[in-house]
Amino acid sequence: MPEDEIRDIISMDENEYLKSNDYFLGVEDLCMYFPAKKDKLGRPVSWIHAVDDVTFHVPKGKTLGVVGESGCGKSTLGKVLVDLYSPTKGRVVYDGVDLTSLSKKQRKPYIQKMQMIWQDPYSSLDPRMHAGDIIAEPIRNFGLAPSEEAVQARVKELLELCGLYEEDAEKFPHQFSGGQRQRICIARALAADPEFIVCDEAVSALDVSIQAQIINLLKDLQEKFSLTYLFISHDLNIVQFISDEIIVMYLGEVVERGTREAVYEKRAHPYTRALFSATPEFPPPEEKRKRELMEGELMSPVDPKPGCRFANRCPHATEHCRTETPVWNRIGENHLVRCWLYEGNEIQE
Repeated sequence: MPEDEIRDIISMDENEYLKSNDYFLGVEDLCMYFPAKKDKLGRPVSWIHAVDDVTFHVPKGKTLGVVGESGCGKSTLGKVLVDLYSPTKGRVVYDGVDLTSLSKKQRKPYIQKMQMIWQDPYSSLDPRMHAGDIIAEPIRNFGLAPSEEAVQARVKELLELCGLYEEDAEKFPHQFSGGQRQRICIARALAADPEFIVCDEAVSALDVSIQAQIINLLKDLQEKFSLTYLFISHDLNIVQFISDEIIVMYLGEVVERGTREAVYEKRAHPYTRALFSATPEFPPPEEKRKRELMEGELMSPVDPKPGCRFANRCPHATEHCRTETPVWNRIGENHLVRCWLYEGNEIQE
């Protein structure tokens, strides 16, 4: 298929997503750049492309998994969505409202509905506050309870909902285990009465047995409150378990996206294959898969040049890959890949 036709198809599909009612959160051409170097007058002369031209949509009550190496832009993407960063360009559409067109004051009611669970439960809680006060803070800040008695009743309800006890409200964070602290973080996020939650490596700092408990808690809460998740992780097994759809990021760009089944079964992009090669599979596949290794120098995210950003580390790269930015190719009904080498059903060896 000619390149211009592929671009037209992908663009048409993304615009249809953003104009339809079958999605809850839509992101269109989202970019987040940070100054890398400034001149003598303090003006930026080069930029770090932390998030570059990202587009996706998340239906109500579903989970979008975001995978990739450290530094690929996953956490930056999550922070943009909850308004911790203002995007360089692009749109964030929340329940039909373009948040990027609103002032900060106008965005506040929507941002209340978009919360974040951080990676490290040890550093994301104020060590000087009781657990009950940590959970009560968003309730008071957003005026979600008519009285202090109602605040305390809501705190008790959230503690029990997240597997803790009423008496835990009087304890400090250092008196809890890692898993219990993450339960407090989840309760704090729920206290704002959210509809969308970014889980930024929410279980990576926990023991494996505790990870399973927290993941099951998140799934139970999602079912109970119809929550929508953006689940960020480098653990492909966890993402496979919790996600409905998946996007794979590399150096700020999305290189593959699709349903959980499509991405895990096809593994179309060489980078996706390399990620899976480095991750043990449980249970092991019946047929041994070919290993994809990442060798070579990582491209700089500062003002990246045209071409595939994975070309320096890709065993299949050609000169065309190094000079021309790849376009999206549709390889299934719910599966897209950004790779020049992908034709038909197989990577060209």
